[in-house]
Amino acid sequence: MGITKSDLFTEEQNQLAAMAKLFSHPARIAILQEVIKSKSCINHLLVQELGLAQATISQHLKELKSAGILCGSVEGNSISYCINTSVWNTLQAQFIQFFSLYTETNTTTASSSCSC
Repeated sequence: MGITKSDLFTEEQNQLAAMAKLFSHPARIAILQEVIKSKSCINHLLVQELGLAQATISQHLKELKSAGILCGSVEGNSISYCINTSVWNTLQAQFIQFFSLYTETNTTTASSSCSC
């Protein structure tokens, strides 16, 4: 059996790409902003705040929860979501490390091959 394309990359590269993909939809960004702003959210409140269909919100919440960025607890008929602090901090550190590669590379060596 042949190797998959993900096998060509490091585990860190695959993880960062998977997390970046989660942030690629504006609804997920809006959901995360609401959860952060309110410290926790109940699913139906997100529907009211964002104006998206319940099914749409639920699908995006499922993706964010599956990735571990959100965790939820059942409260009666509703689910209250919050940021998973340990996953969020790890993700933040990975993105900071990734973006700092450019700064580190360009402050130590002048790039003469690119004129933009």
